[in-house]
Amino acid sequence: MHNLYRQYGKRWFDFFAALIGLAILSPIFILLSMVVKLTSKGPVFFKQERIGKNFVPFKMIKFRSMIVNDAKNHQLVTSSGDPRITSVGKFLRRYKLDELPQLVNVMMGDMSLVGPRPEVMRYIEHHKKEYEFILSIQPGITDNAAIAFRNEEDILAQYEDPETAYIEKIMPKKIALYKAYIQKRTFLNDIGLILKTIF
Repeated sequence: MHNLYRQYGKRWFDFFAALIGLAILSPIFILLSMVVKLTSKGPVFFKQERIGKNFVPFKMIKFRSMIVNDAKNHQLVTSSGDPRITSVGKFLRRYKLDELPQLVNVMMGDMSLVGPRPEVMRYIEHHKKEYEFILSIQPGITDNAAIAFRNEEDILAQYEDPETAYIEKIMPKKIALYKAYIQKRTFLNDIGLILKTIF
């Protein structure tokens, strides 16, 4: 049954759950879109290339929570107090509301509701061997690592060099949690992680 869910059931569950979620949350989407657009210059959504299953890149969607700039000239991780984060962005990030548009990524098949968080290639390169196993499945919106490091920005703010701290200290811990999830993928486990994320 577990193999059946992994091969077929998980994708169908993701699609219909994301569809229902988008329908229910549509009023919130409209409200947040208006607030983001009216409070700072730039697009409503932020799209960034992340690496998906089998190292296939895709554009991950978020509500924009930072000022518009050339991300290539900045570190890609953020810590609390980062001046690039807008006032509305602080609220969105605190309650993870900026992640809601990723339900579209789930419907498109780029992501799953539950799975290892998609990463940028710049950081995957530092742990390439481990990611050969991690990216054997679809990345997800949430999992044990996302829950464990829900206050990641506060953790990174303690370091002089947040980017190095992310690569050397946080990523290895996330990778261990990713591997543990992949080995225990079940429908009940996914439901439990979704509920745990919400609460």
